[in-house]
Amino acid sequence: MSHVMRRASELALDETTVTALRAALKTTADEVVQAIIDEVPPYANALTGRMGATIRRAVRTALGHYLDLASGKATGGDAGDAAYELGRGEVRDGRSMDALLSAYRVGARVAWRCLAAGAVPAGLPAAEVAKFAELTFAYIDELSAASAAGHADELAARGRDHERHLEQLARDLLAGATPDVLLASAQRAGWQPPVSLTAVLLPAAQARPAYRAFDPSTLVLDDLPDATGVLLVPDADRPHLLRQLTDRAAVVGPARPWTRASASYERAARARSLSADIRDTEGHLPELVLSADVDAFADLRARALAPLRTLSVATARRLEETLRAWLLHQGRRDEVAAALFVHPQTVRYRMSQLRELFPDLTSPHRVLELTLAVGLRAG
Repeated sequence: MSHVMRRASELALDETTVTALRAALKTTADEVVQAIIDEVPPYANALTGRMGATIRRAVRTALGHYLDLASGKATGGDAGDAAYELGRGEVRDGRSMDALLSAYRVGARVAWRCLAAGAVPAGLPAAEVAKFAELTFAYIDELSAASAAGHADELAARGRDHERHLEQLARDLLAGATPDVLLASAQRAGWQPPVSLTAVLLPAAQARPAYRAFDPSTLVLDDLPDATGVLLVPDADRPHLLRQLTDRAAVVGPARPWTRASASYERAARARSLSADIRDTEGHLPELVLSADVDAFADLRARALAPLRTLSVATARRLEETLRAWLLHQGRRDEVAAALFVHPQTVRYRMSQLRELFPDLTSPHRVLELTLAVGLRAG
């Protein structure tokens, strides 16, 4: 409080004046507190009971310290530290800095009125009254500046803590933590669980820019492996969500109950590894199903299409294409021919070859195996 100390050095109240002011200290503090209650709405109910007594003591202490300064008997550090902590405490009590600054303004006005009313009758020379006023308001200004710094620092610290808790919640969700762990993590983050979450994968650099367009309760991480970012969007309207991501290289997983968000993330991640062209995983379920177990699919395909290995590569390829079209069009010859750009008689000839290779071609189980075997390429 160097500015205040400089002004204090220009004004040293005599003992008679200081004694008169100290005698009115409690009354002055009470008037300051009452004025704040009357004029600053956020404090209407905050200065009653134990809290009111604490604030009154704090005001008396600040005024007493001020009188020590005015009489040349104190330094400014302790009051500044207390004001700084007061600013931090206002954040914890849920009050804005505007409310605290209003309280300071009201307090300064009332304190000056009371101090002046005591100093002048005590014999303070008229020439010193102006210096006394300057010191009073400079002291209040520096206290309010210290409180503003404390308020801002506490908000910043709380913001960082809140951000860390939200990021940890997102990591717990992606890791598939248990519902109990997720509930505890959500409570620490002050995050209200939605009904569902939808995972959106996109390049890490796009994660936070995209995040700003979504519901504020969307969770975001931008430091996943392979420069990947993820959004966990609550209760998403899927068509709208897809429209919002039109210009971004995003993959959208399915909506899942919020405690199972990892399932949405895992599907989006698998779709991304399967093809760079997939945006909406709901539109590519067959490919995702058939690629869920790559080894199992390879084994199924090798077994189901084994009869074709007895043929030349070109013949095997033509017959596999015909088999696929025949399965997809449910044996309708003209449609199969149109799909393959061949004559229906060609289809008839090829199907006769296939029936020789696959005698049980009409068996439901054989049809299922063959449909799965050729299905991935059909997509």
